[in-house]
Amino acid sequence: MKKRILQHGRLLPSLEAALAEEYEVAQLWKQAEPHAYLRQHGASFEALVTSAPMGADAALMALLPNLKMISSFGVGYDKLDLELARARNVRVGTTPDVLNDCVADLAFGMLIDIARGIAAADRFVRRGDWLEGKFPIATRVSGKRLGIVGLGRIGQAIARRASGFDMALAYTNRHPVDGLPYRYEASLTSLADWADFLLVSVSGGAGTRHLISREVLAALGTKGFLVNVSRGTVIDEDALVDALVDKTIAGAALDVFANEPHVPPRLLGCDNVLVLPHIASGTVETRAAMADLVLANLRAFFSGQELPAPLI
Repeated sequence: MKKRILQHGRLLPSLEAALAEEYEVAQLWKQAEPHAYLRQHGASFEALVTSAPMGADAALMALLPNLKMISSFGVGYDKLDLELARARNVRVGTTPDVLNDCVADLAFGMLIDIARGIAAADRFVRRGDWLEGKFPIATRVSGKRLGIVGLGRIGQAIARRASGFDMALAYTNRHPVDGLPYRYEASLTSLADWADFLLVSVSGGAGTRHLISREVLAALGTKGFLVNVSRGTVIDEDALVDALVDKTIAGAALDVFANEPHVPPRLLGCDNVLVLPHIASGTVETRAAMADLVLANLRAFFSGQELPAPLI
């Protein structure tokens, strides 16, 4: 008999097919009244499959009294109630490492784009503006100073890419990272003041909300660029829009936003910002590897083995 699992939110079609082959899957969004459904059937589920954007909050977990395992598609955990999961001894598995390279690739591509104006130059040609004059000169990347906010797995992958561009590198983190040659800067404001490019790669959640504040943006200054591949909540979005409109920073490249998929209209009106629809891990190879880890975490749980990618 197949084990019953609850699926919260849509996933890759290939992953949904694999889940359906191995398990009896209840897809919560298909229920006419999800809360009523869980009040009646919630006790029958030991495992929940979700994703970083959907998560699992206290209200959902309260309707799953026998929940013992959450397998989440993604590395973000700001929408998972980890404190409650720990209190209830619920195991949580995510999909780390397999997305590091693709996120780092895109982050560095965003950095080059906002410095050299690649997307803006493309729009310039398509509009026919080249017929009227030359595209404005841009900023070089090689040899510049890169400040990384959060030197975890993805931050370290970005740092390795920066070395190929002969960039000076410093970082800030909760604690210095042993065994790495990069300069640690305890003060985020000091890091921003030093950097030509400030690249944000931290986890979301209450602890990092509006970490990139008006003060940090002011320190980054009129020649500094901001790149964000973490979570939209990490940046004070109103302060960022003001900084871009007033040109108190040189520009920004953003893959994430505070209220996705909604992007502030004032931000869309800025010509010194690159906006992407949260695609940092969006490659066929990475998403397939993430799906494999979701399945591996579930299989390990149901077979009584250690999760291959445990968060808790």
